[in-house]
Amino acid sequence: MVFKAFTSFLSRRVIKTTILAYQGLVTAFSGQEAFRFELAIFLISIPLAFFVAQTNLQILLLLAVGILVLIIELLNTAIELVVDRIGLEINKLSGQAKDVGSSAVFLSLLLFVVVWTVIIIDNFSILG
Repeated sequence: MVFKAFTSFLSRRVIKTTILAYQGLVTAFSGQEAFRFELAIFLISIPLAFFVAQTNLQILLLLAVGILVLIIELLNTAIELVVDRIGLEINKLSGQAKDVGSSAVFLSLLLFVVVWTVIIIDNFSILG
């Protein structure tokens, strides 16, 4: 009886969480041009990863850095939405919060470029 109640609760919780996650993705996709651009790059990079990579680990790494960019962009979007919810007037701390979020996105994009570049150079014997 307890197990059945637990699995029922768990399945309801998973369904609710999935719906909320979907709503978050829709919000980011519909309201954030940067997210749409990064998602497009990620979708293009999926088949390219299978062409560029020579091992399963490389495929995982190439795809993981793309997902990391999307995750950090979603977190940055959440920061921006909360800051804008608090108030649209200019505030030093609000600006700093947005700047820090943008810096996180920038670093994730830099990591994406570095990982892809290193794997391409290594696998295609570029530069030596």
